[in-house]
Amino acid sequence: MKTLLLAVKDGSLPVEQAVEQISRLPYENLGFARLDHHRRLRQGFPEVIYCEGKTVEQVVTIFARLADHNPNVLATRATDEMARSVRDKVPDAEFEAGARAIYLWRDREIRGRGPIVVVSAGTADMSVAREAVITARVTGNEVDEILDVGVAGIHRLMDVLPRLSRAKVVIVVAGMEGALASVVGGLIAAPVIAVPTSVGYGVSVGGLSALLSMLTSCVAGILVVNIDNGFGAGFAASLINRP
Repeated sequence: MKTLLLAVKDGSLPVEQAVEQISRLPYENLGFARLDHHRRLRQGFPEVIYCEGKTVEQVVTIFARLADHNPNVLATRATDEMARSVRDKVPDAEFEAGARAIYLWRDREIRGRGPIVVVSAGTADMSVAREAVITARVTGNEVDEILDVGVAGIHRLMDVLPRLSRAKVVIVVAGMEGALASVVGGLIAAPVIAVPTSVGYGVSVGGLSALLSMLTSCVAGILVVNIDNGFGAGFAASLINRP
């Protein structure tokens, strides 16, 4: 509400449009979905679209409605078909197939206190790491990405320690045994958000081994999100990094 009033006061938002927005707050009923238009007021970023389980038409409708009222919008776990259809409706939307993310990034102002560093153990973890990178960027943060520095070649991690030391928050993405999160957490002062991935041989049980390893880390200051949840890590890091 405060944002709307300020926009009306400085002339960037016509009174009639402000009245229209207020009339549909706190949510908009689309029949198949109720868009939470208060989310940006509460959390600083609009509702994020989880695309799995939705039809192409539903994703396009939700994305377009959010894009009408927000400079930045994010949709995760999207397909190529969803991305093409969204871009037909919202031409400046972008899509990264590897991360399965559709995003609108009109407002690129950096608001975070410092860089968020996203570290992945191996190339196989890259899709989850990229989801975290995109999420952190579109929510207003400087992001540094470090790839393929897993514990099987620990000297690679030592070479990037100065970049890690700059971070206000570090996101560590790792599968297999998930040991990288503990190693990074023991080397730096910033909080670490650990993301277990479903990468690994049979006994890894689809990421369960990495998840349990991260949850039982003896290093203080490590937080753990769910398996393959790059979005959750990126969003949490953004909240931690607020000024």
